Amino acid sequence: MKQSLQLKLSQHLALTPQLQLSIRLLQLSTLELNQEIEQFLHENPLLERDEPEEGAAFVPPRDQSEQPAAAPAENAERSEPAERKEREASDYDETAEPSWGNDAPANHGPRDDDDSDYADIQTASTSLRDHLGAQLALTPFSDRDRSLVGFLIEALDDDGYLGQSLEDLVGVLAEEMSEAEHGELLEELQVALKLLQNFDPPGIAARGPGECLALQLACQPPCPVREMALAIVNRHLDLLAARDFARLKKLLRCDDDALRAAHALIRSLNPRPGARYSALDTRYIIPDVVVKKFRGVWTASINADAMPRLRLNQLYASILQRGRGSGNAGLASQLQEAKWLIKNVQQRFDTILRVSQAIVDRQRQFLEYGEVAMRPLTLREIAETLGLHESTISRVTTQKFMATPRGIFELKYFFGSHVATEAGGEASSTAIRALIKQLVGAEDGHKPLSDAKIAEILGQQGIVVARRTIAKYRDALNIPPVNLRKTL
Repeated sequence: MKQSLQLKLSQHLALTPQLQLSIRLLQLSTLELNQEIEQFLHENPLLERDEPEEGAAFVPPRDQSEQPAAAPAENAERSEPAERKEREASDYDETAEPSWGNDAPANHGPRDDDDSDYADIQTASTSLRDHLGAQLALTPFSDRDRSLVGFLIEALDDDGYLGQSLEDLVGVLAEEMSEAEHGELLEELQVALKLLQNFDPPGIAARGPGECLALQLACQPPCPVREMALAIVNRHLDLLAARDFARLKKLLRCDDDALRAAHALIRSLNPRPGARYSALDTRYIIPDVVVKKFRGVWTASINADAMPRLRLNQLYASILQRGRGSGNAGLASQLQEAKWLIKNVQQRFDTILRVSQAIVDRQRQFLEYGEVAMRPLTLREIAETLGLHESTISRVTTQKFMATPRGIFELKYFFGSHVATEAGGEASSTAIRALIKQLVGAEDGHKPLSDAKIAEILGQQGIVVARRTIAKYRDALNIPPVNLRKTL
């Protein structure tokens, strides 16, 4: 074959570093975004947080070509005058020399940082082991019993149960003892367990739910109801869990009123006595968008607390501006990266706001009437409305939250499948789940509604749903089946 040279011209898509940064920031949650920005602040000296003076108002620069779709006329009534907006938008020009203090994203007014530190304030709590150890220190036990009770305290789980058997614990304490010594140590542990079970809270160091409830009942004054409750938790707890009230009445030889009183007494007990001493992992959600009603129109706005405020460092930027062409290539690259980050953060929140407003426009009935009025919505519908790709809508709605008068919801919550109605329309799966919750909440406890009956009731309302679908939605709502919802 003869060798030859050919010149071929072709086109292909390439992700620029700026586009890669924009995509990565768009799919991050608020917490992840703050972590990413902290990393940039640590590595790039030309980037810093913008902390405005108290009472100073700051308006973000916006590129006119990147402005979101025009809002309804009602939005103009709650916004600043149009002349001021046009003047501020025209002041920003990427091709002009940078004004080093105005390249930060939105700052929606002053914020008292002292009021935002509530998440860092943690109340001191006493652990279960500390609580039991304090009681142990005040008891007149022998040194041997004190050491064994302390060993059992360390073996308790977070709910206050003794998960290991005493035989296993004996094996941990004495691996090279004779059989007689093992038996003697087992008896000592049994005594130590009885001593520990007299500590507060009642029901501690139980080896199962039945024993835990029985220990709590033993602390109450004797009465016929308590005796019946003890019989249930000691011998028939499985029947009570299955709500087999007919068999329980037959075995206990009691009537409905007596069984109802015993059941109420058992339900008043705490099956997890040590849980209140466990450390709570409280996590706070900062919504990205806040939805409010202005003059009859539901409008979305960016939450100022969720949006980081960034700007270029004026000192380094001024030095770089005066020393152009003198070998400051590294600082110039960091300057460009800082400008990209500021612009991409602003663009991220602009996109979130556009998508959120589009969702609000389609879910107004939900905001007015609740879950039963939720309409079916797909990612493609929002993508076609805003002229964005469906994958972009998916990134925007993942781990982004919206605060509404009805609660805080992830943006993906407003999307869902649909079920056809007899009239030819569609009903949202969220609305169907809300209807199921309403029907179960209003049902007669003596004759709870089965899945087939719920499907029949919804069919009478024009919503055609299979029994299997009802069962799936009911499980998603953590609603037990019909046999477990029956009451006396």
